[in-house]
Amino acid sequence: MTVVEERRAGTRGAGRLEDCLAACAVHSGKLVGTVDPRRVELAERLRRLMALWSTRPAAGTAPQGPSGAAAVLKRVVKGGGGGTRLGNDVLDALVSVADKALHCGYDDERRLAELISGTVVGLRENSRAGWRLRARVLEAMGDETAAVEAFERYLSLTANDGTGVAAKIAGMRFAAEREGELLELLGRDCPAAKDVPARPVTELWDEGLELRARGGEEEARPLLVAALLEHARSGAPVADRQDLLAQYLDLRVRDARADGDPAAVGHLATTARLWADQHRARRRGPVADPTMGDVEWIGLGEFRNMIAGRSVCLVANSGRVATGSLGREIDDYDLVVRFNSFRLEPAHTGTRTDIHVSIHKHGFNWEKPVTTRLVLGGLSHEWKYSLRNRLVPGAQQYLGDESLRWPLRNVGKVGPEAWPAIPTSGFNMLWLLDFLDVNPVIDLIGFDFYESGAYRVEAAMKLPITTVHEYTSEKDWVLERARRVTDMRISLR
Repeated sequence: MTVVEERRAGTRGAGRLEDCLAACAVHSGKLVGTVDPRRVELAERLRRLMALWSTRPAAGTAPQGPSGAAAVLKRVVKGGGGGTRLGNDVLDALVSVADKALHCGYDDERRLAELISGTVVGLRENSRAGWRLRARVLEAMGDETAAVEAFERYLSLTANDGTGVAAKIAGMRFAAEREGELLELLGRDCPAAKDVPARPVTELWDEGLELRARGGEEEARPLLVAALLEHARSGAPVADRQDLLAQYLDLRVRDARADGDPAAVGHLATTARLWADQHRARRRGPVADPTMGDVEWIGLGEFRNMIAGRSVCLVANSGRVATGSLGREIDDYDLVVRFNSFRLEPAHTGTRTDIHVSIHKHGFNWEKPVTTRLVLGGLSHEWKYSLRNRLVPGAQQYLGDESLRWPLRNVGKVGPEAWPAIPTSGFNMLWLLDFLDVNPVIDLIGFDFYESGAYRVEAAMKLPITTVHEYTSEKDWVLERARRVTDMRISLR
């Protein structure tokens, strides 16, 4: 049985709990002195697992002796630790270790995560956490067929898909279909590829590149296409094939441009579209959920292009706005941004809303028609759950994807050490606009950081002004960058 067949049969990585713990103990020793922050986090999770297991009583005995990796190794050699029983505490600790191991992104850690996931589902065949972990490991290993099966097993065990697994499955299946169409098209466009004698993918690819380097583009093409087709047939990791496909398409576009033949470039349009479709679907999946309506996802780059060169104002939900009379001026900006539970009063606030920015936990104004809706959230699975359950079909044309989910943290990489408080929706948005720096005018209307109280829709007025944010720090940040400040308007550009 091949490695791929073992993974798909669910036997690859499966083993006894004692063997799994021994591997964790050994891996913990390998991380001593590491300076990679991801491996440092993994080492800490391994330390917790070792401490937990070494202090658990073996069958009918009281805990004793030293703790840590050495104790775990000693106990598993003796066959201690309660046989193959897997308690919830150990399961949670193992899943946590595997999660951090996957985050590291290295082969050694992926193999550790594979061993853990196989052990967990082997001992707990109905563990939701185990099957979701198993699916993520298989996806990281590049075996999408087995990953889809594991994700489906997870879905069969849960009544609430709060982590977007159904959408991920749809995306992986869609991507596989488009990739199949792409490879079929490449084979039709280069029929000589089928006559290339079977050889390892690396040999075919390297020989093709060598021929190209000597000026033999036409002779190289069948070898490169044959390498791609053989890679797909072999069941090798999807990520590796994505890299090869991207390289091949880049070479083909370069050749077409060098020849100066517009028809040749145009012929590649279908090929490029299929590649883009399958690549995009793997990253975020098709919007298959009916509650999404006909919305079009946009990422950070697409959002930047959409707002570039346009004047923009951000309207606060403050008592100061309610006392002003800037409604007509607000509507004169190219883009009007409002937040969460905004309230419209034409004379005071204006009437237009082009971009609605809302924290995912609030359900206010999601039914209001806007061009773009950016939903913010710190935790990806909770954010996805809110989108599926709160988004109103047809109420927005564009919806920010995960790259716009939490700008200060995810785009700016500003962590809790540098900014301890949870950033507000308003601060996330104005930080993003300042970071992108593509607008000639960025004005904040009525921003007094709730010194004048709140001005919201009626249903939200009873909510207290939350204390999880640090308004003073946000105010200081804004005023440090302000170019003009009046009673009602702060201009950053």
